[in-house]
Amino acid sequence: MIAAFAPATVSNVSCGFDVLGFALDAPGDLVIAEPSSEPGVVIRAIEGDGGRLSRDVGKNTAGAAVAALLQHLQAARGVALTIQKGLPLESGIGSSGASAVAAVVAVNELLGRPASSAVLLACAMQGEVAGCGAAHPDNVAPSLLGGFVLARQVSPPDVVRLPVPEGLACALLHPHLRVNTGESRALLGDMVPLKDAVRQWGNLGALVAALYTSDRALLARSMVDLVAEPKRAGLVPGFYTVKQAALDAGALGASLSGSGPSIFALTATVADAERVGAAMQVAFGAISDVGSDLHVSLVGRAGARVVSLP
Repeated sequence: MIAAFAPATVSNVSCGFDVLGFALDAPGDLVIAEPSSEPGVVIRAIEGDGGRLSRDVGKNTAGAAVAALLQHLQAARGVALTIQKGLPLESGIGSSGASAVAAVVAVNELLGRPASSAVLLACAMQGEVAGCGAAHPDNVAPSLLGGFVLARQVSPPDVVRLPVPEGLACALLHPHLRVNTGESRALLGDMVPLKDAVRQWGNLGALVAALYTSDRALLARSMVDLVAEPKRAGLVPGFYTVKQAALDAGALGASLSGSGPSIFALTATVADAERVGAAMQVAFGAISDVGSDLHVSLVGRAGARVVSLP
């Protein structure tokens, strides 16, 4: 048996709608792969999903990603998967992408590592299409590769790995809510005023420059979203209150993670992230009786990896 772990991700990163994402060190999903006497892919069990995920290979992100990998490799042997969900569904932190990534990494290891990271990325993206209707490289790519990633193009996948300033950390608040990605995307419409688009491009370019130069002040000035955040903020009760609490506590910037409901804040150090995260959780608790989880992590450099089973 081979087990692989793939971490949660923060996508959009404020001004980088659909193109920027970064990985955390934890939490994440674990997928166990083992040889099967049956051809193709079998999903033996899914744990931690509350019975919500399908074991139909064509409808499950992990199963569909592995099916794409086996087809690409023209592999004759069968594979059985056990999926252990460490990420909540519809949380905005790349849950479906992490399952797909962990699955292809585990199976690739089981087969002797015949596939490149580019092939694994393409197959994981196919898994997301089958599982949730669309490919999201800004989630899948950082979960696979680690660090900060710019997804320049979806088809064929073209991703650029960006540098991570030393010590850059994240506080991630996950309210116990669910936001459907498709419904959240529908709120955005298809039109962006030119003046907003120009400012968004400027912020995105400046954020990338800040990563290369480790300019934390520029990073902070760049984290302004004029496209998605204004239309999605209402999906999370008290979003702006929590965001302001993060900024007041010393965050470089804060916004929705993906389509929400999770809220992330970037900070200069882990110690800052712990303080900022605590302030975010207190602020959310003061305006909502919904529970929340807090995760504090360096921006994860490792990405998906093979791990030992306990």
